[in-house]
Amino acid sequence: MARRRTSRSLKLHFVWIGKTKDKRCAALLADYLERVKRFTQIEISELKEQSSDDKRRVIAAESVKLLDAIEKDDFVVLMDERGREMTSPELAEFINASQQSGAKRLALVIGGFAGVSNEVRQRANMELSLSRMTLTHELARVVLSEQIYRAFTILAGLPYHKF
Repeated sequence: MARRRTSRSLKLHFVWIGKTKDKRCAALLADYLERVKRFTQIEISELKEQSSDDKRRVIAAESVKLLDAIEKDDFVVLMDERGREMTSPELAEFINASQQSGAKRLALVIGGFAGVSNEVRQRANMELSLSRMTLTHELARVVLSEQIYRAFTILAGLPYHKF
């Protein structure tokens, strides 16, 4: 793939429910997010988990928080195991195309354990699957941040992707 200039004008907004409590996942997540900052500005919204035994109430309450964290002009990518699958180079191309189209901010959304409402799904411009297998939400954050970093290294022509 030919080397491309990356643009700092596209911002990334990582939006998810709950804190990353597992120290190993938190360390990896922090590392990859710091690496992504070399290429673009990022914002992280860690939204408080809803506690209830009623799954519908949890989904409703957390979905309101997710929608409140997303701005009107955001291009929203919802992480969902039923979403579109991409290779790492395809993700890089998607980011490049987003930059070229003038998108200002990508909101990368990971819902809570119970899922998200239809309103969140409808607000999403795209649903993306990190894997057809089920991942813990903490591990999904790590995988997402690593793949975003990998995409930027592909666009910059850096050797990271070749490992």
